[in-house]
Amino acid sequence: MRDAKTRMLLVGIVFACVASPVLGAGLNGSDIDAAEPSKKSLSSEKPTPAGVRLQVLLDRARFSPGEIDGKFGENAKKALRAYAEAQQLPSSDLPTDDVWKALRADDRSVMANYTITEKDVAGPFLSKLPSRMEDMKDIPKLGYTTPREGLAEKFHMSEQLLADLNPNQRFDRAGDRIVVVETGGRTNPPVKADRIEVDKSRQTVKLFNRSNALIGFYPATVGSQEKPSPNGTLKVTEVSHNPTYRYNPDYHFKGVRADKPFTIKPGPNNPVGTIWINLSAEGYGIHGTPAPGKVSKAESHGCVRLTNWDAERVADSVTKGTPVAFVDAPR
Repeated sequence: MRDAKTRMLLVGIVFACVASPVLGAGLNGSDIDAAEPSKKSLSSEKPTPAGVRLQVLLDRARFSPGEIDGKFGENAKKALRAYAEAQQLPSSDLPTDDVWKALRADDRSVMANYTITEKDVAGPFLSKLPSRMEDMKDIPKLGYTTPREGLAEKFHMSEQLLADLNPNQRFDRAGDRIVVVETGGRTNPPVKADRIEVDKSRQTVKLFNRSNALIGFYPATVGSQEKPSPNGTLKVTEVSHNPTYRYNPDYHFKGVRADKPFTIKPGPNNPVGTIWINLSAEGYGIHGTPAPGKVSKAESHGCVRLTNWDAERVADSVTKGTPVAFVDAPR
């Protein structure tokens, strides 16, 4: 009788786990959709349900937190301040009642189920991304290293958050269902920018419309001590999707020893990612990156570096001749 009770108890535990799965690190879909941001519910050190929901709603509004990782870090705070500015509301390092009310007017679920497709797992995948730029020149395509990397980028997420939401999932089998964040890309048409402002000190990119309203915000990596970004106002001259990267030894980039020009084939792990927005100063542009988690946290070679998905959104918002002003506002 005791063994039978034990078996019944075990069956009940298994059934409960199947019926209501815990999706890693205390994260599950219902908790995320119901989460309210506050000083206690947000953390810069670890992902929280409130952090995920806040980042997704900012991303949907075109005020990007960069890589969605569930943490309330500096990029998320930058996006929150920019969103408050656009709403003409007081800015704060935490969501005020008015800012949060405006954000959650989008009451769609921030979570979604997704079925992995054959294309997601088709590859080819790189076994390892070379650390030296010149070692990339003979690779036929600078693709993803794993299906997980590609899926995370598709949904603007960090690989770690994707893994936390889907424990024990290998992401390499078509037909498997996974949990992802819903950034609304399919229902969020691009907006047209009349001008772009690149803030070199704050490491940000802002888009304004003809009425001078702030309509988009993206954290960025802007220049370096080795090669600072330009001053003044440039213009967009061309937009290239899936660009080939061309290295000129006259650039003298740190860590690159090549003394002859070389090219690197297209792909999301190309040094300029999936987008190159050429500007009217030789060698400068706005582009993507193979390392979305490092945006605003590392130096660039003088250009303006965004996540691939943010670079694509900016590319959809500009045309030839769009002015790009580089400013150096105090922090």
